[in-house]
Amino acid sequence: MDFEKPEGVILTPRPCRPLSPTGQIHSLPTSDLPTGLIPTTSIDSHGTAVQDRFLVASPYTTPLHLLNLCTISEPNQLLAKALTSFKQVRHDYATAPYADSFNWTNVIEMLRALVEEERTYTWEQQSFYIIVFRSQLPQATDRTHLADLDRLSHVEATESGGLLKYWFGVPDINGRNLATCIWRSRDDARRGGSGEGHVRAMRETFKLYTEWKVERLNFIIGEGVRDWNIVEWTT
Repeated sequence: MDFEKPEGVILTPRPCRPLSPTGQIHSLPTSDLPTGLIPTTSIDSHGTAVQDRFLVASPYTTPLHLLNLCTISEPNQLLAKALTSFKQVRHDYATAPYADSFNWTNVIEMLRALVEEERTYTWEQQSFYIIVFRSQLPQATDRTHLADLDRLSHVEATESGGLLKYWFGVPDINGRNLATCIWRSRDDARRGGSGEGHVRAMRETFKLYTEWKVERLNFIIGEGVRDWNIVEWTT
């Protein structure tokens, strides 16, 4: 995650109209919902299905960890939905080039399908901010406390807004691992990484790592979702 302190960021929620993969508010049976979608259980005062607002966007599935779709704009909603299919495609992702380590082609294909089904919306070129955290821990490290700090930090990042996807892997035989966040913007990442929970996690855990490295990347999705690229963040 990005630990730079943000300058003022204003979050402007769009009117709440959560999108399903068919471009409609969810009305499917629970068994038919794609992985990551939360089934409807109640309706709020505006007639919106309360749990239709939320998306599983990380390894954590309890309520405080869910992405509230009503706080992000339509392109961000669509990408967050597509990112529910995000997964590694090679075993050495902890050290391999980032763009080659995950199923980006599948994510883009899913995004393109969502955009096409959302017939009143035209996808213009969009840019998103990616943080990659590569690390190595001694094999004997007790990871229980690290996991607790990570969960608390993720709640904080989710509450700050704009975190579209959080993923982490399993340490390899050498203790190397990778975690990644896909954010709506760099400002969101700065804000998400400036809270007390993240500061505490940094203070208590970085001394445990044998090695660690942060990469900052620009995820660009072209007009009509016809092309995409992941490049180093330079601005």
